[in-house]
Amino acid sequence: MRQLEFFFDCSSPWTYLAFERIQAATSGQPVAIEWRPFLVGGVFNTVNPSVYEGRAKPVRPKAKYYAKDLQDWAAYVGIAIGQPPVFPVNSVKAMRGAFVAIEEGCLVAYARRVFQRYWGDLEDISQDAVLRPIVTACGMDADAFFAKIASQPYKDRLRQNTDALIERGGFGSPTMFLDGDDMYFGNDRIPLITAKLAAAAA
Repeated sequence: MRQLEFFFDCSSPWTYLAFERIQAATSGQPVAIEWRPFLVGGVFNTVNPSVYEGRAKPVRPKAKYYAKDLQDWAAYVGIAIGQPPVFPVNSVKAMRGAFVAIEEGCLVAYARRVFQRYWGDLEDISQDAVLRPIVTACGMDADAFFAKIASQPYKDRLRQNTDALIERGGFGSPTMFLDGDDMYFGNDRIPLITAKLAAAAA
């Protein structure tokens, strides 16, 4: 069984695309996905500040194409990706909550709802009132959820994953590692992963 680590932050639209596509692409393949929540802002602050520079001084033709490209990908995958009024969003609570969802065996359902609420419904996922119905819809106890994500162990786990990605050469979301050290960045690299899996199986 091959191992695929999927480092993700729900604040990224490209990660939403990759989250849906990687599941379909690996379905029936001898590969297990390990979901690795992290905080992309922490990575940008440490190793990739050019992201902020690009937002402050966008290249107009590139920004125009970026918007088109994102919508083309959304249509291709079959999901809605809008323009949230709160962007960038503070995803700390949502991403700490992903560890609770992993423990409860509902990570995929939880992350999908977080992605949908932010990118589809355009709601602020930093707010408890937005996260609470997501938590209950996934069958988790909301009070226990919020108590856990406010505690030090869950803060530490998010920091540890963020630091681990930086140490392994990552610089954004989504970042995927096949079998430990074979790194791929971005939604558009998924065909390379499936090709690698197919070649190994041949």
